[in-house]
Amino acid sequence: MVAQAKTASPNVVNGIDVDDLFALIDGVKRDAAKAKTNWHVATTWRGQTRSRAQVEGFSIGGEQIPRRFSIDIDEPQELGGTNQFANPQEHLLAALNACMMVGYVAQCAVHGITLESLTIESDGEIDLRGFLGIDPAVPAGYESLSYTVRIKGDGTKEEFAKVHEAVMATSPNFYSVSRPVALKPTLVIE
Repeated sequence: MVAQAKTASPNVVNGIDVDDLFALIDGVKRDAAKAKTNWHVATTWRGQTRSRAQVEGFSIGGEQIPRRFSIDIDEPQELGGTNQFANPQEHLLAALNACMMVGYVAQCAVHGITLESLTIESDGEIDLRGFLGIDPAVPAGYESLSYTVRIKGDGTKEEFAKVHEAVMATSPNFYSVSRPVALKPTLVIE
């Protein structure tokens, strides 16, 4: 009789394989080169105010990982668009929310907190006088954003407060949106 190898079932909390997450964390702790990621998106004009952002992949620890996604973008008719897709501001807020969402789910998972529901709502105001170049004293973008996190699960208020603090300290999009990021523009005339 041949003995069969016993395979342990994965430790999954909130859909996150916690063992894999800890393995990633341990690998990055041992070798800082594994921590380096690079993200690239190419966006092409599709007529009027429409554009398509194309994702071909990213790199992690020097290894290129292929991915293939398209993100269509437009503007509301009131802003000159055809209202076919979410606009850049909605994508920005969605990206902020989605990045923080990953943080809440993962932080809860590593702390053994099972989630029942999680919703993040973000909003902010942009004065079109800045965007339209009417008044140079008016900022062209957000001066502030607010967001509300509604979270429910088997964690205590104290545990959820710790998770909330951890997400604000570690979310890449929270970091990027809440602090100045150096933009290095290059214009190529063809």
